[in-house]
Amino acid sequence: MKKTTVKYPFLTEEVEIYERENGHKIVLAHKEGDMSNVSTWVKTGSINEDDRINGISHFLEHLMFKGTHKHKAGEFDRMLEAKGAIVNAATWKDYTFYYVTLPKGTDCKDLKLAIELHADMMLDPILPDEEIGAPFDLNDTNVTDKRERHVVIEEIRMRKDQNWTKIYNACNYNMYTKHPYKRDVIGTPEIISQVTRDDIMNYYQTYYSPENMTTIIVGEFDKEEILKKVEKEFDFKGRKNAPKRINEIDKPVQEKKVIENSAHVNTTYFMYGWLGPLAKDIKGTICLDIISIILGDGTSSRLYQNLIEKQPEPIFNMINSEHYQFKDGNNFFVQANCKPDKKDTAIELVEKELANLISNPITEHEMLKAKKKIKSRFAYSAETVSEIGETIGYYMTVCEDLRLIEDYLKDLDGITIEDLKSTIEKYLNINNSVLSILVPEGN
Repeated sequence: MKKTTVKYPFLTEEVEIYERENGHKIVLAHKEGDMSNVSTWVKTGSINEDDRINGISHFLEHLMFKGTHKHKAGEFDRMLEAKGAIVNAATWKDYTFYYVTLPKGTDCKDLKLAIELHADMMLDPILPDEEIGAPFDLNDTNVTDKRERHVVIEEIRMRKDQNWTKIYNACNYNMYTKHPYKRDVIGTPEIISQVTRDDIMNYYQTYYSPENMTTIIVGEFDKEEILKKVEKEFDFKGRKNAPKRINEIDKPVQEKKVIENSAHVNTTYFMYGWLGPLAKDIKGTICLDIISIILGDGTSSRLYQNLIEKQPEPIFNMINSEHYQFKDGNNFFVQANCKPDKKDTAIELVEKELANLISNPITEHEMLKAKKKIKSRFAYSAETVSEIGETIGYYMTVCEDLRLIEDYLKDLDGITIEDLKSTIEKYLNINNSVLSILVPEGN
C-alpha cells in the first residue's frame, strides 16, 4: 500500500492515508477520547446520473440499510444502536456517505464491530425486492404499498411543497446547460416509481467501486491493528473500478437570466445564483467564503444591516447569502423573502448591494472579522470525531486532496482585499447571474 501523511490542524498526530492496489483509500485520524467514527465516502451522487435514473443515488442510500447476506434488514441498526451508536447516511451531488459514531468500547471492541458491520453493508447489500417495492403507476390510486420506493416518493413530494426548494431548484436548473448538477439530487416521483432493482444494482456495482471509496476511521486506537481490520473487512473480491467520467463544466450565463413562477404563497421569494471556482481552488473558495460572510451571514452582514435594520419601511422578511462547494464548480447564492408588493424595489436594493461590493469596497475590518469567524468554525470542526470524519471525507472526495487542509489557515491569512475584489469581479457579476422568483398566485 502507498502511505502518505497529512498535518491536520488542531490534531496531535498526523493523519495517515493508505491507498491500496485496487484504489480503495483508508484514512486513520487520531482523536483522543472514548468516541470513534467510522465512515465511507463514495464518489457518486447526482453527478453520475442522467434523466433516466435521476434520484437513484439517494434511493440506493435508503436501500443500503435493507440487509446483507449476513444480516437481515434492521439488524445493522439494532446491533450498533445497542452500543450507543448514531448511524446515518447522506447523498449530495458529488458523494454519498455512510457513517457510524459510537463509543469505541473496551480494547476498541465496539469500534471493531462497527467496522465489520459497516464494511458488510458497503460491500454486500442485497437490495431485496420486498424492501424496494414493485414499480407502479403513479396514477393508480389503489396502490397502498408502504415500502421504500413509496417512502422516497413521499419524501420527494414533501420537499416539492417547500417554497425554498422550489426557488432553489429553478435557480439551480437554469445555472447549467448540460452538467448533471442541474438536476435535483432526490429525483422525481415519475423516475422512482419506475426504476427497477436491476437498474439500482447495476448502478451500485458500477459506482461503489474500490477507487471510488474512502473509508475513514477517527478516534483513539492502535493504528496498525485498525488498519489491518479495515483491510480484512473491505475485501472487494476483485470488483472492477468505475469507468472514468469527465463532465463538461458549464460556463456562467452571459446575461442575467430571470425565471418567475407562482405558487400558493403569501410572500415573494427570490434567489440569485452564480457559478464559482472548483472546490479544490482553495484560494477562490476561501475568498467566496469571506465574501459570503461579509455580504449576508448573520445580523452584522451588509445585507441584513442595510436592507432590514436601516430601511425606513419594512421590505424584507429575511435575506442572506450562501456558498456551496462542489468538485466541478462552486455555487454562490443570495436569497431573500419580501413583501409581494415590494418585489421590484427589493430586487433593485439587492443589486445595489451587489454593486456596492465594488463601489464601496470590503474594508480591512470586515475582512479580519470574517476571517476570525472562519477560523473559529474551522477549529470547531476538529472538536468531535464526526466533524473530523466529515471534513476529511469532504477534502478526499470533493477536493480530491486532503493535503489542501495543511495550509488552510496560512492560505486564509494570506487573502488580501485585492484578492476579494478580483473574486467579486470574476464571479459575482450581475450579468452572470440567474434570478429565480416565486410570487403569490394572481400577482
